[in-house]
Amino acid sequence: MADLPLMPIATAVWLIDNTSLTFDQIADFCGVHPLQVKGIADGDVGAGVRGINPITTNQLTRDELDIAEKDGDHRLKLSRPKTIVSDKPRKGGRYTPVSKRQNRPDAIAWMVRNHPEVTDAQIGKLLGTTKTTISAVRDRSHWNTANLTPRDPVGLGLCSQIDLDMVVRKAAAKRAKLMKENPEAFPNEGPSLEPTQDNDDEADNQNRSFDPEKVFSEFSKGDQSSDD
Repeated sequence: MADLPLMPIATAVWLIDNTSLTFDQIADFCGVHPLQVKGIADGDVGAGVRGINPITTNQLTRDELDIAEKDGDHRLKLSRPKTIVSDKPRKGGRYTPVSKRQNRPDAIAWMVRNHPEVTDAQIGKLLGTTKTTISAVRDRSHWNTANLTPRDPVGLGLCSQIDLDMVVRKAAAKRAKLMKENPEAFPNEGPSLEPTQDNDDEADNQNRSFDPEKVFSEFSKGDQSSDD
């Protein structure tokens, strides 16, 4: 059962002691086996567990309980909260499991080589590492530089493809904006991805008008010469 009350055993204890619900109804609502409910009623299971009232905890309404007590086939429905509060965004760096932390220098080397537009701060947030480590990999002063192999952080399980694409897209957009505002600061950059402007010759060709009769007459002359 996907939706279960908090502390199902304690809820089952309260329902057994305070209602006339069947074992099957309690088992279905609490997500336990009917035999386990029977064991709770006999005192073999959950001994010493204090019951929790699902009505006072807003997990069950009195009307719903009354209907279920009158109809043994009725299945209790867990009350839904009236308001849903979204999870608070987590602040700070990304947590990396201990088993994968040894792969971060390889991922940093891959980011530095393939996406130079991404800043150290963005790499640190994406991979859950520090600027000191990134700088060491970048200037090849890392203690394990000789053994580093640039590897995709997505393949290493350090981030998702969506997160990587988002970071790269933001960094590229910011760099393109800076290049447009101050091109002198990027003297070694290649041509941008902006569409090129049509030159004068292409513009003249587009604006030149054509005489349809003259064009078809040229085709007619070509056909006659081929017949000869």
